[in-house]
Amino acid sequence: MKIGIIGVGKMATAIIQGLKPLEIELLISQSHYDKTKKVAKALGVAPAKSHQELIEASDLVILGIKPQQFPDVLKPLTMTKPVMSMAAGITLSDLATLTSKKIPLIRIMPNLNAQIGKSTTAICFNDLVDEDLKGLAMTITNAFGHSFEISEEAFDTFTALAGSSPAYLYQFIEAMVAAGEKEGFDAKLALTIVSQTFLASSQMLLESQETPRDLITKIASPGGTTQAGLDSLKENHFSETIKTAIDATIKKAKNI
Repeated sequence: MKIGIIGVGKMATAIIQGLKPLEIELLISQSHYDKTKKVAKALGVAPAKSHQELIEASDLVILGIKPQQFPDVLKPLTMTKPVMSMAAGITLSDLATLTSKKIPLIRIMPNLNAQIGKSTTAICFNDLVDEDLKGLAMTITNAFGHSFEISEEAFDTFTALAGSSPAYLYQFIEAMVAAGEKEGFDAKLALTIVSQTFLASSQMLLESQETPRDLITKIASPGGTTQAGLDSLKENHFSETIKTAIDATIKKAKNI
């Protein structure tokens, strides 16, 4: 099995790192061969002299280029192999138009956590993707995290829940660290404490059969310190603010 990757940015690099333990041969191409050779050497993969050469040599082509580059990169190429795209805003229909071929098409949406092999990735397929290719695609995306097959219509909501949400979580963590500093904690220590707490709390949700509300109830005693904090969050419309942020993200994604 040989997989070709056109354009190697941070996300494509994360995919390459995830695939290295598998018995898959990797081939890359960049805008210029000299650049391709340099990047290929650094990543321990094979370089292709051109995008077209990569296509002809590969069983599956992954597009790691930016959305705005798709027309200029794809139109000169003869795409004859299945394609996997990770570009935001580029639909399966867009891909079909740009490749001008009736070929199997796969769309994925990883998130930043791919860089540590923990991406939450959405995946969908056109009607030409058979079960074997679906299995290969899921193997690829699971190599750098966890994958969820969803309808393409749900991708905008997924963007909010998994793609953009790490930024909201980081802002929440940043605020908690600032509160700790205000009370005399060292910033690095506060960040470690809060980050570890977030990690363990997520694991608790995944490993237990309990809902977030179940766990909130376990922690918060009536009239206690946790309840005082929860009351403050409610007074400041915390839940409504989060929902509004998700709505704004989805609205923006639909209008890109």
